[in-house]
Order: sequence, then structure tokens, then C-alpha cells
Amino acid sequence: MATPAARRERQVHQDYIARIRYENKLPPPPGPPKLLDIPTEGLAYYASPAFASRLARQQPLNIEADAFLGMPIDLVGMPGIFDGDESSIQAAANPPPVHPRDKALLRPLKSLGQPKTETAGVSFLRRTQYTADESGRPRIEANNSRNHVNSTVRKRKQIDLAKDDPVNILRSAIKGFDISYPEDAYKGPDTSNDIRGATPTSAELEAWNRPKHPMGPDLRVVDSFPLLPDLDAFTDSAGYLVMKFAGDPANAAESHDQRVDVGLLHPIDLSPEKVAENQARRVAHETDPLHNPLPGPPDYNYEFFLPADAQTALNVKKKFDIDNPERNDPRLYTNTAKTAQQESFRFNHIRVYETGMQSADFAHPYKEVALALYDPAAGEAEDDMSSERLQKAAYYYPILQKVSLKARRNRNLAQLGLASRNFDDVGETIDIVDLVVRDPNDYELSLRSAHKAALDAISDDNP
Repeated sequence: MATPAARRERQVHQDYIARIRYENKLPPPPGPPKLLDIPTEGLAYYASPAFASRLARQQPLNIEADAFLGMPIDLVGMPGIFDGDESSIQAAANPPPVHPRDKALLRPLKSLGQPKTETAGVSFLRRTQYTADESGRPRIEANNSRNHVNSTVRKRKQIDLAKDDPVNILRSAIKGFDISYPEDAYKGPDTSNDIRGATPTSAELEAWNRPKHPMGPDLRVVDSFPLLPDLDAFTDSAGYLVMKFAGDPANAAESHDQRVDVGLLHPIDLSPEKVAENQARRVAHETDPLHNPLPGPPDYNYEFFLPADAQTALNVKKKFDIDNPERNDPRLYTNTAKTAQQESFRFNHIRVYETGMQSADFAHPYKEVALALYDPAAGEAEDDMSSERLQKAAYYYPILQKVSLKARRNRNLAQLGLASRNFDDVGETIDIVDLVVRDPNDYELSLRSAHKAALDAISDDNP
């Protein structure tokens, strides 16, 4: 009987089955392969940048090059796109559920080619092999019932439902005002009009009395200003527009031209086609606001006017300064020629500007504001009348719209396709504007009073 060692040493010769099943029936080649010597010196020229540059110059482009390179992108209608908010052009926050047939397409690349394993456990089976993805799971010892209970029972974090109560949220908001103005804090019982604020902690009072900069602990507070609205500066539209020029509109090379501070922008009426297009967008938004965003303001063209000299600009500033006791002096008008119908400020036409980019959020007028710090004690003039009208505060002014203006391109360039065609035909160009300043009428005062009342109920007592 052979031993196990003798069986391992025994070798049996056996042909490979693939050699017998798949035989090569092709005859050998009649002779050795012929090698040809092909010169490759010319390939260096075809691989050089000079050859590609010559082809680019010889072959004309098969596209019509314009300002958008054949792909116009209109982002004006997207809300908040020029303010850094790209949510309108991104995917939805809550995408629709994936169809069961498409779930296989969402598998990661590393899982392709691997067998699909069921992750759901079976009560009466026990795994005898652990995979790599389950190595991070904590093991449960069967002989220790305490560990089993601690691993399966988890303590839920207690949620204080009282913090989400609307009354509690209102108390927390009122607490901030009570800390700022403790003499005006309401201490009585809660009513439908008055609600007591939450009790501030000692840490909150200390933070208000000794504020610290979060990034610079060595900094100290020099002065503080309460944040208030300037009710007397309300316009008919309850806000302001920020107009930014692409270049210097006065072409002043050395210093700032004071005439730009009182320049006039006159919007040109839109063409009937643009009015109909904007109206169609608004109707589509009202019909289906989910798929049709709210259209922004139309792209107006503006005529820009400047005073004839710097003295006229200085007198215009004095005329609009309500704290100037001489603002009603008729001698401030510089256009006193006999041919003029009445005394006025004369402005000359400079050029026409078109809207480059604009952003507006009329639904949230206080999303962007301009701040002006005012301190009567730091006034330069002793007869400053604004100290009687305004108190020390940081006054904010709502910004309803921001517009970037650029000089309108030449019509000849637009006809050649080298400039945009978003201009309106101006039938009659206004060369001169005579400005006469007056006080607001009753209708304009009623509009401003309505905006004040909507902002704060106490504005009725301070017209």
C-alpha cells in the first residue's frame, strides 16, 4: 500500500484540454516579415503649434460671434441671482422620489461587479462570516444581558417644546429690547396688546454692558448708536434705488466731479413689444408661480443730465437741504435768463445709458439697507438745524433696486451684430432740462404717511 508521501511524488502526464479542442488550422507564413523603413522626420512639423495655428487662420469659424458667443443667457428673471443667491438655478431642495427601476443606476461605482447582499436580518439565522462593511458595527456579547440592553435601548434627547411656542419666541424678542431700554420695559400682566419679555440672565446683561468683539478681544467699544428709520426721508415708493455707472459719467480725469452728485436720470418709455412681453411674464407667473418665476423690473434706458457748472450743483444741494435756512431763497436758481419762463436750474444732456444688470426684491424692502451715522454732538457747524429734527442714531434707508448702467453702444455696431440690440428708438432727444424744486403736494404726502404707518404705528403721532 502506497504511503501519502509516495502519492504526492507521483506525476501523471496529461495534455491540456484546450490544446486539443481549439487547434490552429492556419499554416505558418511562407517567409519572414518584411520591415519597411518609413521616414518620420515630417511628423515633427505636423505636431508643432505652428501647423495648428496656420490651420486656425485658414479655416474660418462656422459660427456667428456675438456678445454671447451664440448662447444667450438671460438671468434677469431669476430672483436673487445677482445677490449671490443661486437657489433659483439649482436643483430643488426636495426632489421627487426615484423610480424603483432607476435605483440601480444610483449605485456607487465601487459596488459594480459585486454581488448584491441583503442587509435585512433574519431572526432564525445567524451569520458565520462578517463582511468589511459590517466591521465597524459594535458586537453584542450574548452572555452579557446588560450590554445587550444598553446597546439596543437608546436614550432620546429631550426636546423642550416650550421654546418653539410663538409666545415664548415673542418674549425672547422683547427681551432684547428690554435689555437695551430697561426704562421702557413692560412689567405688567400679559394682555392682547402688551406682553412681558423674558427675564434676562446675568450673562446677557453683562454682555450688553461690556460687549466684546468675537474676533478681536482686544478691541473696545468707542460709541454706540441706536438703529432707527428716518421717517422724514421716506419717498413716494418707500425706498431708494442704487445706480452704478460702469465708468465715470463726467469723464473727470483728475478728481471727482461734484456735478455727478446731483445728476438726473430720465427713464425712456419702453417699446410696445417690451411692454407686452413683460405683461405676458407677469400673467404667466400669476397663473403658475411654481414654474414661472416672478419677472423683475424691465430693462429701461436712461437719459443722463448734468448741471452746466459746479456752482449750479452746489446751489442744487442747498435747495434740497431741508436743514438749510436759505433753501427757499430764489437767488439759488442759476438760470435767470429773460428767455426762461421761470427761474430754474439748467441741466444739459450728456448721453444715454442702458441697463447692464439689475436686481430687485420689492417683497422684502428691508433685505438691503443703507446706514447713515448721525451724532449731533459731532456737528461741524454750530447752527446745524438737523440736531433739532434728528437724534443720535444710525438711520437706515431701504434699497429697493440696484441697477448697473453702461453707456449705450453705437447703433452701427448693433446692426453689425457686435453689440446688443436692447435699446429703444428715441423719437425726440431731450437736450435741456430746467429743474424747479417745490414742496410735496397732498397726494405725495399721503403716500409717504401710508408708508410710515406701515412701518411703525407710532409714526402717526410724529408726522
